[in-house]
Amino acid sequence: QVDFVESGGGSVQPGGSLRLSCVASVSRGSIGSMGWYRQVPGKERELVAIKSAGGATHYVDSVKGRFTVSRVYAENTVYLQMNSLKPEDTAVYYCYVSHIRLGRRPDNYWGQGTQVTVSS
Repeated sequence: QVDFVESGGGSVQPGGSLRLSCVASVSRGSIGSMGWYRQVPGKERELVAIKSAGGATHYVDSVKGRFTVSRVYAENTVYLQMNSLKPEDTAVYYCYVSHIRLGRRPDNYWGQGTQVTVSS
C-alpha cells in the first residue's frame, strides 16, 4: 500500500507558476520512479513528468522547458515546478509512484489528485 500527501494545486493566471509537492509513504519495500500525471475530462490520463530511482527524467513534449520534476529520495518526495503555465495545463494532477518489493513486479500507484486551473 502507498499513501500520498499531495499539495500545491490552485488557480493561476496564464504565465503564472505553481509548485506541486507529493510525499509518498510505503509500509514495505521501496519506491522506484516518482512523477506526475494529469487528466482532463474526456481525455486519457497523461504522463507529465517522471524521475526514476536512478535520476533519469522524462517530460511530455508539451511541458518541456516549462516544468521541472525533482525528488528528495530519502524523503520519498517529488516536486513539480510549473512555470509559464498555459490554459492547456488545466487538469487534475496525480502523483505517481512505482512501488518496489523484493520478488514482485513493481506496482503502480496514483494519489488522490490536486486541481490546477490556469485561466484569466
